[in-house]
Amino acid sequence: MTATSESMGETRLDQGPQEVSDRLIASAARLSRNAMTEIDWDQPMDPDLYGCSPEWCTLYGTELWEEMPLEQRIELTRHESASVATNGIWFEMILQEMVIRDQYLGKYHTPEFQWSLIEIADEARHSLMFAKGSDKLVGTSYRPSKFVGLLGKGFMMFARGEVAYGGILVAEEVLDVLQRGCMSDPRVLPFVRTINEIHVLEESRHMKFAREEVRESMKNVGWIRRQISALIIAIAGFVIVSSLHSPDVYANTGLDRKRAMSAKKNNKHFHSMMRGSCVHLIEFLSSVGLLTRPAAFFYRRANLY
Repeated sequence: MTATSESMGETRLDQGPQEVSDRLIASAARLSRNAMTEIDWDQPMDPDLYGCSPEWCTLYGTELWEEMPLEQRIELTRHESASVATNGIWFEMILQEMVIRDQYLGKYHTPEFQWSLIEIADEARHSLMFAKGSDKLVGTSYRPSKFVGLLGKGFMMFARGEVAYGGILVAEEVLDVLQRGCMSDPRVLPFVRTINEIHVLEESRHMKFAREEVRESMKNVGWIRRQISALIIAIAGFVIVSSLHSPDVYANTGLDRKRAMSAKKNNKHFHSMMRGSCVHLIEFLSSVGLLTRPAAFFYRRANLY
């Protein structure tokens, strides 16, 4: 397929939630995978393999990283991978409730409703996959702070339209970035690579649906609503990104929590990796009018822009 025909195909496919849903249902039937059968959960872990590519560790390239022995670096990447996964479970539960609420008393015969059920089922399987992966990696799980948990409940209860699906999209895009960068790295544990590969593959369908829902919601939206929606989505994105790597990972791997958090905050390498990988997300938000100046402030704070 030529570049021109690809472009034409993308234009032809993006015709609205119902048409996109039809194609996603067919894609899910062909390509869905099951980590419960693909992964040998009882296979011992190679002690020399990382939990994520070291370049994607929040401390990589810092003075603290250089001081750490190899075994501690490996352990840190495993805890960070578990933190991203189990905090991902937290947001996937928010996502599931919002999608169910959005389709409550909906048009059950439509492709959009049917796709929504597939997405909810996917997210439940992903959460189980992340939970088992975290247990195998480090034997524990990480959650956001109580305050962030309360914010998540508020977002789950009140977010609608472009705010709900925009928040979903930002969270899924960031998880995609962190996992895509590690899923083909032979230095990473094989079962972690498989988890990342499955999630990246299946979340690509979820992100396509979310983008289409945002486009649909933004049609004929006025200036005031656009400003408010853009800001709420950006704040939600900042909170989600800030919560993915729990400070507890540093204490649990024998590091000084305060020094490690300071190193993470000032790690230009990690910030650059995030910004470079989120270009398409920022471009999409801009294209639908959701990259306002106040919103951009929070994306910069989250090192996504």
